[in-house]
Amino acid sequence: MSDVLPVMRVLGALLALFAVSMGVPLAASLWAREGLWQHYATAIAVTLMASALLWGGLRAHKRELLPRHGVMLVSVVWGILPLFAALPLLLVMHAIGRPLSFTHAYFESVSGLTTTGATVLAELDRLPLSVNMWRTFMQWIGGMGILILAVAVLPLLGVGGSQLFKAEAAGPVKDTKLTPRMTETAKGLWGVYVVFSLVCALAFWLGGMTPPDAIMHMFATVSLGGLSPHDASFAYFESPLLETIALVFMLCASCNFALYFIALRKGNWRGFWRDPEMRATITALLGGGLLVALLLWVKGVYDPLQALRHGMFNVVSVATTTGFATTDYLGWPVFAPVFMLLLSGVATSAGSTGGGIKMVRMLILLKQARREMTRIVHPRAVQPVRLGDRVVDNRMIFSVLAFMLVYGATVITLSMVLLLTDLDMVTAFSAVLASVHCMGPGLGMLGPASNFAVLTDFQLWVCTLAMLLGRLEILSFMALLTPAFWRR
Repeated sequence: MSDVLPVMRVLGALLALFAVSMGVPLAASLWAREGLWQHYATAIAVTLMASALLWGGLRAHKRELLPRHGVMLVSVVWGILPLFAALPLLLVMHAIGRPLSFTHAYFESVSGLTTTGATVLAELDRLPLSVNMWRTFMQWIGGMGILILAVAVLPLLGVGGSQLFKAEAAGPVKDTKLTPRMTETAKGLWGVYVVFSLVCALAFWLGGMTPPDAIMHMFATVSLGGLSPHDASFAYFESPLLETIALVFMLCASCNFALYFIALRKGNWRGFWRDPEMRATITALLGGGLLVALLLWVKGVYDPLQALRHGMFNVVSVATTTGFATTDYLGWPVFAPVFMLLLSGVATSAGSTGGGIKMVRMLILLKQARREMTRIVHPRAVQPVRLGDRVVDNRMIFSVLAFMLVYGATVITLSMVLLLTDLDMVTAFSAVLASVHCMGPGLGMLGPASNFAVLTDFQLWVCTLAMLLGRLEILSFMALLTPAFWRR
């Protein structure tokens, strides 16, 4: 209990920050004159009350956070924050005569905050602007990471900012000090994220979107979340120009934001282009898009230009775990949607806003496999695993191997659980894979023309757990379940 109380105190401070973020849908409601602002005010008040109880009631437990506290906090935050994020949805949807169950509201909140982009809501075009604004804004604040934001804007907490950063960041970013202080690093990453966001919103607006649509689709694009305020997703606009703009920003957001930060800080972009993970990510995305476009042309689904347009956009969208769609790609040759779903596991960089395994882990696995094959022929050869000019430490290789083992076990176990509920194999496997990758649409009953409302409450809870595990990169949560974690 002595370990839990300091964590809950910091959670209180984070809830205050989260309550402030609810001012965005409140402002949207006032601007649109919906008459629903009081429900957002109620949600803000409840969240602030919980914040005051935790922060004030546990002030005697102020202490520096240790690594174990960081791991505990990131799991607690991603489990509890969606409870408060669901409050506006529950209150407003009830007020407009379309009440949500708690299961659906929590699922929608987890989907937003983890940037998964799956939804259980229908008739999105008829929802109040403020509801769609909140759904898309949740993706934006979850994209770069809530705890990284906390490190950036709440340095007076007196807690270990480095532990929060390391618990939240993905892949090698957590072990890379971009600046001497973690607070400066967090501010820098969020600064780059905000600049990207402003440029993206401006581009969408100049491309023909209304200001509200430009803002909401910016939230969904730079976060690689993909929740859209329209039932038809990106097909609503029928605009090659807007699709091109989204394509460019999805490609940019799939790369490590630390590279942008370093390039802007030093005024030198040569290091950016030399990064092996970035090159592999862009190659996989563009190469995959061209492959599917060629397939669609050869199979006679589209003419060459239409094949390039739809193939490239939808492949990049799915592979970057965004989940926008311009057509129901389940009608394409079966290779294409399965290939896109599998690509969503690897085609984003560590330090990006995307989900999945991350490209850097795949590169390490491939290089380690090549080293083992070399050892079969030359047992005494010394061949370190390298990424660019850096030698990869064996501890990182073992960490990647452990992650892949747990990842595989998680996907198989949760898929089997869904199969026990009599869900068909394609839908069950794709639902878990899309949730763990924080990607959104799946296959079978969960394609881009449908949504997750077709699942039962139990099936939704399984997918919710999969989304949380994917966002936590699995090992952080699994560590909490080991006796060694709680042993002093």
